[in-house]
Amino acid sequence: MPLAVPANESLANISNVLIYSAMAVYTLAFGAHIAEWVLGSRSKVGRTAAALTAGPRPAAANGGAAGTAAPAVKVTGKGGTAVLERRRPEIVTRGAAGARDVPDGPGAAGGDEGGDLYGRVAVSLTTLAFLLHAGGVLTRALSVERAPWGNMYEFSTTFSMVVAGSYLVLLAAGKPVRWLGLPLVTTVLLDLGLAVSVLYTESDQLVPALDSYWLWIHVSCAIISGGVFYLGAVATLLYLFRDRYETRLADPAGKQPGAFASSVLGRLPAAATLDKFAYRVNAVVFPLWTFTIIAGAIWAEAAWGRYWGWDPKEVWSFITWAAYASYLHARATAGWKGRKAAYIALIAFACFLFNYYGVNMFVSGLHSYAGV
Repeated sequence: MPLAVPANESLANISNVLIYSAMAVYTLAFGAHIAEWVLGSRSKVGRTAAALTAGPRPAAANGGAAGTAAPAVKVTGKGGTAVLERRRPEIVTRGAAGARDVPDGPGAAGGDEGGDLYGRVAVSLTTLAFLLHAGGVLTRALSVERAPWGNMYEFSTTFSMVVAGSYLVLLAAGKPVRWLGLPLVTTVLLDLGLAVSVLYTESDQLVPALDSYWLWIHVSCAIISGGVFYLGAVATLLYLFRDRYETRLADPAGKQPGAFASSVLGRLPAAATLDKFAYRVNAVVFPLWTFTIIAGAIWAEAAWGRYWGWDPKEVWSFITWAAYASYLHARATAGWKGRKAAYIALIAFACFLFNYYGVNMFVSGLHSYAGV
């Protein structure tokens, strides 16, 4: 079967320029996110920490959650004029049975107007970088007239694009996930840096085994699954830190968190909120990962004449599936919720990373034909 037309070098060069431009804008977004965290007010963080150690409030007459009582309005003085301001309801997230009821932190900006401004600038820059990033991936595809994930460089650039896009979609949907911004932009920069410096491969055509419409189906599902699994892994890791932070604050006689830990961890959502977010995103994308493996088996039968051959990539895809299935099962099992389940989720994501980087770079198999 003849190969497709040679790669369009001018489009390939444009793709490289767009990727490097996206990296530059992501770097500016990284700086803005840092400014958001540094300049955010710590006063509201202190009030959040105080709420953790305050005793439970009496249940409201209408059956509301326990917590710290607060008046419906407060009086502030402005130029000698008394102004009534209605308080916004405190957000309290209830975890598993017996868990702490803790208000979410004020966010990276700490409730400070200056910090919030930098946060909004960071989101705007991330959006601009994402558009440049998507343009780089698109022109890479146009340069060879195929799906832009035929090797590790293309997979990495597309994967980080999906990660950033997933974050922006959640923000556009009104989800309070701006706390994801700093770790997400950091990871995207690292991923793109690795792609352009170590994994870069000249735009070229596919080997015959890859020249199939299943490339669009199987690999795109794998990239989307990995991007969402990443969001769940970040939330899970932050949950572990925040849970320990809350535990220490709840024990006044024990060792208390330092100023830096309080400033950072006190702004995050409650541990129960992070745990719930991680569970939901992992549970939502798990069926897509299941379909990814099934689609790969169908493609393998068309390309190599068998559905399953225990190739290293196939084995680690199944291990990753089993690890995430164990996590979801643990969440439904008494005694395994919380930290134990979180450790399983991190192990599962580590399996996904090894399946991509480790298997492709260090293990020989049928899936090694794409090179780097």
